[in-house]
Amino acid sequence: MGIHVIKMPDIGEGIAEVELVGWHVKVGDTVAEDQPLADVMTDKATVEIPSPVVGRVVALGGDVGQVMAVGGELIRLEVEGEGNLKADAAAPQKPPAAPAPAAAPAPAAAKTEKAPAAGGMAGQIAASLQSAASAATPAPSHTAAPQGQGRTAAMRQAPAAARQPGEKPLASPAVRKRAWDLGVELRFVPGSGPAGRILHEDLDAYLQGQGAASVRSGPAYAERNDEELVPVIGLRRKIAQKMAESKRRIPHFSYVEEIDVTELEDLRAQLNQKFGETRGKLTLLPLLARAMVIALRDFPQINARYDDEAGQVTRYGAVHIGIATQSDGGLMVPVMRHAEARDVWAMAAEITRLAQAVRAGSAGRDELSGSTITITSLGPLGGIVTTPVINHPEVGIVGVNRIVERPAFRQGAVVARKLMNLSSSFDHRVVDGMDAARFIQAVRALLEQPALLFVE
Repeated sequence: MGIHVIKMPDIGEGIAEVELVGWHVKVGDTVAEDQPLADVMTDKATVEIPSPVVGRVVALGGDVGQVMAVGGELIRLEVEGEGNLKADAAAPQKPPAAPAPAAAPAPAAAKTEKAPAAGGMAGQIAASLQSAASAATPAPSHTAAPQGQGRTAAMRQAPAAARQPGEKPLASPAVRKRAWDLGVELRFVPGSGPAGRILHEDLDAYLQGQGAASVRSGPAYAERNDEELVPVIGLRRKIAQKMAESKRRIPHFSYVEEIDVTELEDLRAQLNQKFGETRGKLTLLPLLARAMVIALRDFPQINARYDDEAGQVTRYGAVHIGIATQSDGGLMVPVMRHAEARDVWAMAAEITRLAQAVRAGSAGRDELSGSTITITSLGPLGGIVTTPVINHPEVGIVGVNRIVERPAFRQGAVVARKLMNLSSSFDHRVVDGMDAARFIQAVRALLEQPALLFVE
């Protein structure tokens, strides 16, 4: 018997450390070749680390939430007939499943059957990271090997049991809110994710099985004194770091303008009625994106990224629009590339595709970086005014608020109009207030006279 040490592989150029977001194994487990060992996260992409050998786990190199250096010890396995081996001494026969940007590890899913790329474990993981968008079976948070599915099924069939006193159930905010709405105590729900994390499907299975016993009962106004400590790890930590960096580095200023979108909404309804079946339905976002593309021609300083360490601003001819998208794991910003070369139907299709990829956990690293300006929208929850945070290192962001119908004066008469506030923020080091106001006014003019969106 010997000890095989698996080290944290190099999973991308320039990456020196990663966050450990989930274990698939524990000390004492027997692992097979290619079986997933752990999930690590970097740059909002989760990567699965497989085992290159058959062995038994004797030691784990870190705890969930710990930041580990590339090259550091990840895990130790006891193997047959070997002495100490390097981490990359054996490469898996199949590449790991595609990474997915997620805050919470999720149940395992099937691996792809493509042949492995050359370059050992690190090469395969890097290849998997770059090909995330082509994952065969994306899951809501991440994908893993079929062995994990067996463990998940067994866990779901297990009877509900309370956790140990003081043990806090792990679950995403979306799962917690849903459980609260359903009146289910999460401490009774078995979790099938790594580290016992509770997923939506665990909640579904529990409700179908023995959930009735844990539904809250008693007086509606009973006192509560419970507390819950939620570790900020994975995607939620990445979001927190990104937001803090944006606010720390960028002197924001916001500008809000009211826009009459009555004609725009009428035109959108007509286009959807005529072309919806053949070209797809239009929402407000692609029309706003088109207006921004046209307006940015006269305001190139806003379609830019600022390197504050080098003291340089890069202005882009290409308009790569980030679309802020909410997922179960948290806020993601997939990128619609070359919006300047797309008509509104092509934009609508791409926005839909990116949103689905983010929510399914299959968006690749290249789809989550490189934007030059961002659009954010809370849809029907848009409120009256927002003060969006700039997506660093960009210099501008435009936010859509709720459309409301209100009385307005038009040619001396009071008529019903559909009005919406457009909230925007800019980096005051790069964008002057006058230029920001003129840019938003140019966008307003295009949206209030929507025929101009289709005129070159």
